[in-house]
Amino acid sequence: MSRKPELKGRAARLARLFPAGRARAARTPFVLLVVLLLGGGLIGLLVLNSALSEGSFKLADLRKRTKNLTDEEQALQRDIDAYSAPDALQRRARELGMVPGGDPAFLGPDGRVRGVPSPAAAEPAALTDPLAPEAMIPAVGPSADPAPTAAAPQPQDTPAASAPATIQDAQSATPQPASTPTPGR
Repeated sequence: MSRKPELKGRAARLARLFPAGRARAARTPFVLLVVLLLGGGLIGLLVLNSALSEGSFKLADLRKRTKNLTDEEQALQRDIDAYSAPDALQRRARELGMVPGGDPAFLGPDGRVRGVPSPAAAEPAALTDPLAPEAMIPAVGPSADPAPTAAAPQPQDTPAASAPATIQDAQSATPQPASTPTPGR
């Protein structure tokens, strides 16, 4: 078998300071430590890669779901816009038996009647033809027919009892602005 050559002089003295059997034993734990660190690093990278790919799949699913929900929201908004269009509202009101109202009258805080109320038109022609904006402005002047006068029942203990009793009195007491249609919704 092969033996190590004998060392002489200074090399021999230094060789005695280091035991020969321990050099091999000191290398084994270091190699095992390096192998464990490399193996742990590879396993850690594998787990991290798996988590990232799982997250990307979840992200893709969430984006797809968001797109579907956005499309559904837009479809519902289109339906709402279609139902809230003036012609659709008018058609639905006719289906429910509603008729266009006449000119409104308002009660002021002092109990005075402001405006000239008129009854709703019950004619079938008025229900089928939508009014043009010009037709909605009431005629003002001597040719306009005055509204029929009717006494409004009022209790005697309120301040409104001293207010004009008829619509015609209320009309002559306060000037009336012409009503204008509101554009848009």
